[in-house]
Amino acid sequence: MDKVDLKIDWATYEAAKYAVEHWHYSRSLSSGRNVYIGVWEGGKFIGVIVFGIGSGNATNGKGYGLARSHEMAELTRIALTKHETPISRIVKIAIQFIRRQSPGLRMIISMADPMHGHHGGIYQAGNWIYTGQTAEDYQYQLPDGRYVHHRTATSLLKSVAGRQKKKLPGKYRYLMPLDDEIRKRIEPLRKPYPKRPKQAMESDQDSQRRGSADPDAPIIKGGE
Repeated sequence: MDKVDLKIDWATYEAAKYAVEHWHYSRSLSSGRNVYIGVWEGGKFIGVIVFGIGSGNATNGKGYGLARSHEMAELTRIALTKHETPISRIVKIAIQFIRRQSPGLRMIISMADPMHGHHGGIYQAGNWIYTGQTAEDYQYQLPDGRYVHHRTATSLLKSVAGRQKKKLPGKYRYLMPLDDEIRKRIEPLRKPYPKRPKQAMESDQDSQRRGSADPDAPIIKGGE
């Protein structure tokens, strides 16, 4: 296989929004302060990696002896269309890119959601440290019949008391230390990697290389 011309650079909010709405199962950007890293192959825009500092416990670095505001970030979205480069390599290069721009950054955290059939194969391929699952959560039913996360439900309703609810499994938590001191600090937290769900028939490599191609995707140049 010929070497792929891969480029990582800043992306605009508009480019990130397009990629997430077309190529990520959530169809929405994460809330909070975000940084958008664009990905190009052969000069063609193929998606974004989104990093951010959210308002929840996922990016609270105090439990690891870090300052949440600038030492720890969360990888919140990987939104890619068809591509040749394995996602684990794209993520690694994106982290190197953001680390050069933010030298005070010491650790990245990310979650894999088993509710959507994910177990974190991308992070396992990149030797991230798996530290277990988050606590179980809930979705509540709105008057129109939709089920939404409890934070969304409580913001839309006066009370969720008596509402139908669904239990959500805890997400798989992965950490990537960016210096030796942090690695030594969190390495003892490492647990055996969770296995891929049996019902998933495709290999991790195949799923990393595929995407939902969109012939109407815009041509977006790096750095715009």
